[in-house]
Amino acid sequence: MDYLHFEAQGNVAVLTVQSPPANALASYILKDLSTALDRIQDDPTYKAVVLKGEGKFFSAGADIKEFTSLQEESEYSKLSRQGQELFNRIENFHIPVIASIHGASLGGGLELAMSCHMRIVTEDAKLGLPELSLGIVPGFAGTQRLPRYVGQPKAYEMILTGEPISGVEAASLGLANKAVPQEQLEEETMKLAGKIAAKSGPSVQAIMRLIPYTNTSLYEKGQLEEAEEFGKVFGNDDAKEGVQAFIEKRKPNFKDQ
Repeated sequence: MDYLHFEAQGNVAVLTVQSPPANALASYILKDLSTALDRIQDDPTYKAVVLKGEGKFFSAGADIKEFTSLQEESEYSKLSRQGQELFNRIENFHIPVIASIHGASLGGGLELAMSCHMRIVTEDAKLGLPELSLGIVPGFAGTQRLPRYVGQPKAYEMILTGEPISGVEAASLGLANKAVPQEQLEEETMKLAGKIAAKSGPSVQAIMRLIPYTNTSLYEKGQLEEAEEFGKVFGNDDAKEGVQAFIEKRKPNFKDQ
């Protein structure tokens, strides 16, 4: 795993994304994350996982430049489904995964964080789904998970404006479990993980199987629809303009086509 550091702290597996400066979620990082999950799943000593990012950010988003190498609508939809499947695996993992978020958790970075079972954030962290500012849409189930945490009205606002919220607001909305000062993030995260790891393994795994029953039957259909829309939108002219503007660090000139 070249871009993900794996460390065991007792019964807690600590995974650190190491792809500065933005920790953008390129396909090779997602592959490393899948490999780490395989390793944890095969070792019954682990009772919790902590996921964090090295440097200034948790993750500032997906690797937009990697997306530009794709050509066909079906390729965009396939990429979306691959990310969704990995994040579904995290959400349905046999032990809890805790996201420890600082700096920024945007786009694919927030979608990754939302697939985790709990989130501890710094008070000044920025969390959001800015895809519409690039003329595209979330593709890793952001449209399906965000409303579950913040409610539909706030989800519409966050996704349609693309504007992020602070860690403090994320905690007040239920998107994060707790917002803490930067210097307390690691301590608070590991304290939570330690409390869980002190419990009986079978009882922890039973809870991990039970709580997902609260998800509705339409959730999976919503993910499939998101992947299709991601493919359609990413291939249009506005998406090409939005992505190019993002790369060139300028304001996009959308023509609604």
